Amino acid sequence: MKLLDLGTKDYKETLNIQYELIEKIAKKEVENTLILVEHPHVITLGRKGKDSDILDPSIPNYKIERGGEVTYHGFGQIVGYPIINCQEKKDINKFLRDLEEVIIITLASYNIFSERKEKHTGVWIKDKKIASIGVSFKNWVSYHGFALNVSTDLSYFFKINPCGLDSSVMTSMEQISSRTFLLNNIKKELFQNTQLFFQ
Repeated sequence: MKLLDLGTKDYKETLNIQYELIEKIAKKEVENTLILVEHPHVITLGRKGKDSDILDPSIPNYKIERGGEVTYHGFGQIVGYPIINCQEKKDINKFLRDLEEVIIITLASYNIFSERKEKHTGVWIKDKKIASIGVSFKNWVSYHGFALNVSTDLSYFFKINPCGLDSSVMTSMEQISSRTFLLNNIKKELFQNTQLFFQ
């Protein structure tokens, strides 16, 4: 697996990179890839998303193929797109649980203890959601992925109904711990932990 760290990049440009990689990985021309990126302010609507869940239409928004509903991406949030060939395993539920585990063990290394919540894909700290997950597959190659709130401006979640939930449900690593974090260090851990589960 290789890491493609895009720094800060426009959502649509990053989506096009995913599409290009899907085709190459399906043909086994390149190895599985984890894209890590920060996006400028953007809202995405998954397959279950409704326009009415966008409360501030002035923010750019995209209807996309991933599962789930509406979410926000912005600065201080690490977005991960695992482009992984799953043609041999074909187990979406395990893929989602493994992706949750990648984030759970990454957070644990910072003494932030998180968990799954039944019927709510993502990563939670009690009743607060710290990471959202929504994926899709094309020819059994995964794309889209997860968003981990590190130092995200949580006020932007009040411009949507995130994942059909109340906006106040969202939290971040900084809010939970009252500490600051280096995004690059967290990216390294996310990549190492992704390799553990998806080699």
